[in-house]
Amino acid sequence: MELITPDWPAPDWVRACSTTRVGGVSRGPFASLNLGDHVGDDPGHVARNRDLLCSNLGLPAAPMWLRQVHGCEVARAECPVAAIPEADAAVATSPGVVCAVMTADCLPLLLCDEQGTRVAAVHAGWRGLAGGVLERAVAAMVVAPERLLAWMGPAIGPDAFEVGSEVRSTFVTEYPETAAAFRPSRNQARGERWLTDLFELARFRLARLGIGRVYGGGDCTFSQPRRFFSYRRDGTTGRLASLIWLVPNDSHGS
Repeated sequence: MELITPDWPAPDWVRACSTTRVGGVSRGPFASLNLGDHVGDDPGHVARNRDLLCSNLGLPAAPMWLRQVHGCEVARAECPVAAIPEADAAVATSPGVVCAVMTADCLPLLLCDEQGTRVAAVHAGWRGLAGGVLERAVAAMVVAPERLLAWMGPAIGPDAFEVGSEVRSTFVTEYPETAAAFRPSRNQARGERWLTDLFELARFRLARLGIGRVYGGGDCTFSQPRRFFSYRRDGTTGRLASLIWLVPNDSHGS
């Protein structure tokens, strides 16, 4: 199983990673480590992939999977629920609780505080970023933003993420400084088109919140078909996962 581990100065008992598509049992367009159970893959394969993920990482519990809707709701991962929560971020303050988001081009963003007392996973596509999902997740962590660390996992890169002028206007009208995250596309056949830097948009929102320690970014899902699923590239495809959790107290140092 090929995983990406954040290179950031988080405490040792904060564990985090993003998956690639390598190391599972799914086939065809979902080959091989598809973790999404809503994309048309064989449910048995998805269940096996999730089991493989848990065992490979030695997770203290199964991840809290979300029903993501490109919104701004934040789930409390410790709270027992009768159904999968509809949310695009999860926050945990208890050791042994695993936050997770799934992506296939959108930006997965992981957060922890410098003391290692709380963590969050955020699904941040352009709609979520514009709607304030990062702001909602940071507020739910109930800690001064300057004490937070952020890490950006694999997402569609600035040379591949093309949007229309209405998406650019959504950002630039509110914050003119974000114009730097957009540049004209050579493909203007369908009207005014812009290449968009999701990583830069996220950095801007984080900086406005007072979060200056931001790591990761740059792994493009669209341009690396061997490593990553990409909805923009393939349409029918699997989902990657980004996870973060606090190691239970009796496991610190292990």
